[in-house]
Amino acid sequence: GNSGGNEPATKPVASQAGPAGKAGPLPAWVHRRFIPFGVKRKHQMARYSKRHYGKREWRLKNPKQIVQHVAVASSALAVRRHFASNRPDPEFGERPNVCAHFVISGRGRIYQLVRLGIRCRHTVGLNHVSIGIEHTGFRDGDVLGNRRQMRASIRLTKWLRCRYDIGIRDVIGHRESLRSRYHRERVRSMKRQTHGDFRYRSMRRYRKRL
Repeated sequence: GNSGGNEPATKPVASQAGPAGKAGPLPAWVHRRFIPFGVKRKHQMARYSKRHYGKREWRLKNPKQIVQHVAVASSALAVRRHFASNRPDPEFGERPNVCAHFVISGRGRIYQLVRLGIRCRHTVGLNHVSIGIEHTGFRDGDVLGNRRQMRASIRLTKWLRCRYDIGIRDVIGHRESLRSRYHRERVRSMKRQTHGDFRYRSMRRYRKRL
């Protein structure tokens, strides 16, 4: 899960628009490396939300959960490049492409890829209510066994929990998505769709750290 030297050039974030459109400070230890998310991609996200959640909307107004992911990639730069491409995702062939709000490198560097007031496609059934955090690595153990990465992940998650008043039980792993009380999916073929990263056993360890 170590990203080596392939980390994107960044600068610290001072502030940005919050979910209600008001400026809110971000910690200096979060580094901004936004992917392109212009009008076209926002329209695509709004159409995606209409298909999957029943309401046309690209804004993430009141996040209720934080979802942890393993990126299956060795560097933060590789994750950013994949998200930025905005090609139809390989699994479902939909636009906008998948993305997450943050990625944490193996060295413990935190990069913000998407503003918190914008929805990202990172978890089927929960994109309308959740913040996504990716971690470089290939399996749960790569993250759980990396002290610097875990320290950064816990630090970011704690900050997000405080900002949005999100309880510990609503910090979940991707594999736990179908158990979420907020899960909602209108497309029949995707109602039971999830992924295997950050399963319950791993998240039980993670939540103890919180």
